[in-house]
Formats: sequence, structure tokens, C-alpha cells
Amino acid sequence: MSNRPRTARLRSSAAVTAAAAAVLALGACESGSDGPDKADGAARPSVVAPGKPGEPARTLSAEEAAKAAPDDSPNSADFGYAQMMIEHHEQALLMTSLVPDRAASAQVKRLAARIAAAQQPEVDAMRGWLKNNGGDKKTGGHGHGHGAMPGMATRAQLEQLREADGGAFDELFLKLMITHHQGAVTMAADVLSEGNNVQVEEMANDVIAQQTAEIGRMREM
Repeated sequence: MSNRPRTARLRSSAAVTAAAAAVLALGACESGSDGPDKADGAARPSVVAPGKPGEPARTLSAEEAAKAAPDDSPNSADFGYAQMMIEHHEQALLMTSLVPDRAASAQVKRLAARIAAAQQPEVDAMRGWLKNNGGDKKTGGHGHGHGAMPGMATRAQLEQLREADGGAFDELFLKLMITHHQGAVTMAADVLSEGNNVQVEEMANDVIAQQTAEIGRMREM
């Protein structure tokens, strides 16, 4: 993928996409107003595409504008992230499901409810993304298993959490969930540098923003 910053790539993509849309709209208006006269070789509409910093703008035809749009086809990092993050989130949902019957703190109960309410829709969105992009036929190249995903609780830790109650449960839950969130942030940061798909990038940015904020709240409890 390109070495330029992803934010610059997105700005460029947005500019080209907007320009292409303008061309299509203009083309439709001219086709409707001038009728057959335009079909006999008249010049097709063009658009001005903003240049890079320090470079002049360029005039592009509709075809050139379409070709200039960057390719954001998912790569192995995108597929690997979605597949592993589903499993990562599912463990968080398992941990939060233990909270209502075992936690003593009302704060911990509210936190767990927020985590569950946020992460289940994210799991659904990633499953939908994989389905739409043929992800069920791809391994992602990153492998599976807890060793490949930072922050995952071990079976022994989960069993310890299941057996805990009251204040002891609250303390262990927060400890494990902070580590779990830190792992998710690491995975999201990795796909931002290695992935290529804009939708995955947006999902990863959401994970970083939300889970970083929750780490701060948990550390204060």
C-alpha cells in the first residue's frame, strides 16, 4: 500500500469521489437538456481535481477521475483483523455476561452493560463486512488462537473470574478487561498501518476511540 499518511489518502479519495459525482450529475443535466446533439461527438464534461500540497490542480475527464480513485480492496490484514476481532469481542461479551450475577459495584455493572451494548453491534458489523467481501473463503493470513490476539484472557483466568464474587470479582474483571481493551487497541492500530480498506479503517478507529476512553474509566474505578 502507499507510504503516504492514511489521512491524506482518505482526503484524496474523498476529493476524487466528489469530483466524479459532480461529473455524473453534470453529464446527466447536459444529456437531458441538449438531447441528440450531444451524442454526435461534442466534448464530454470534465472536472478539476485538487492537486497535492504545492502542486497545481488537474483537469480530468470522467473516465480519468474514476481511474484516479484509490483502490481500497481488502487485503490480508483487513480480513485477519475482522476475523480475529470478532473472536476478541466475543470473549469480552462472555466476560460482561458474568457481571450481573457476580459484581458488587454498580459502576462495574453499568460499565459492563455499555461494553456489551457497543461490542455486539460491532461483531454484527464485522460479520456483515466479511460476508459482503467473501471473508468466509479467506483465512486472512494472520491465524487464529489466543496467542495471535493480544489481551485475550486465558482459560484459567476466565475460570477464576467465573468463581469470583463481589468485590473480588469486580477487581479481577477490571484487571482482565483493561488488558483486553489494550489488546484490542493494539490490533486496531496494527490494521490502520497494514490494512487497505476504508470500512475496516473506520471500524478500527471506532475501537481505538471507544476502548481508550473505557480504559481510562476503568483505571479510575
